[in-house]
Amino acid sequence: MLDVIIAMCPALIWAIIYFGVEALLLTAVSVIGCVVFEGLYRKLMHKPQSIDDLSAVVTGMLLAFVCPATTPLWMILIGDFFAIIVVKQLFGGIGKNFLNPALAGRAFLFFSWTATMTSWAVPKALGGVSVAADAVTMATPLSLLKEGSDIAAQGYDYLDMFLGFMPGSIGEISALALLIGGAYLLIRKVINWRIPVAFIGTVAVLTFIFPRNGYANLDWMLYNLLSGGLLLGAFFMATDYSSSPVTLNGQLLFGFGCGALTVLIRYFGGFPEGVSFAILIMNLCAWAIDKGT
Repeated sequence: MLDVIIAMCPALIWAIIYFGVEALLLTAVSVIGCVVFEGLYRKLMHKPQSIDDLSAVVTGMLLAFVCPATTPLWMILIGDFFAIIVVKQLFGGIGKNFLNPALAGRAFLFFSWTATMTSWAVPKALGGVSVAADAVTMATPLSLLKEGSDIAAQGYDYLDMFLGFMPGSIGEISALALLIGGAYLLIRKVINWRIPVAFIGTVAVLTFIFPRNGYANLDWMLYNLLSGGLLLGAFFMATDYSSSPVTLNGQLLFGFGCGALTVLIRYFGGFPEGVSFAILIMNLCAWAIDKGT
């Protein structure tokens, strides 16, 4: 868990630089909320304390990472409660959760306050004066792809998207920061390559073969790889031990399923992004994949 926290630091540092102190405050409140909820639950249920395993810290950081910088602090605390108490502790604690807690918390917030969770303020680094709730909003690259708009005409190029000069959830915007974190996890052998490679590779292949809205094959593929929560989901979410398969072939199948569902939801769903829901759906299939492989 400490390695995962370290691996998330590059994305967190970039979020603070890009969105301002609000990103740090949102992450800090989310982490504190998760730790407090877990500690209180374990105490009230007379169970051994588990907050020192740092899993609650990881959940708090990841939940903040998949939320806009404008997310109210009271709202992130509700997401913390759902992730820690409902998804994790009620099913037995660490290792017993059948869904990724942070993604489940994000889904709960998304369906409860959809407008807030899909509003992207102009970041301070792009000239926004504030990331407060009443700030001017801007479309994400994924939204532009969904609408069929020309991303290049909106001022986004590959380098900007790779470095993280675009709106989005605070922890998903910089592909470079996420790749650094993912490489650290691989080097430390916290995760293996199968799920991330199968996940990202499936999205790459499907978007290259089936481009949309007049985009060239390569352009469409790269825009899909560099925007949204794909890299964050592939390295930090889909690889959660207790909600992903343990068999090696099962991990490849799991990653393929996540990638295929991501493309399916992005193409035909009502919202531009599909990573979170793709992973949650595949979480529910992990036991069957393990049994079959």
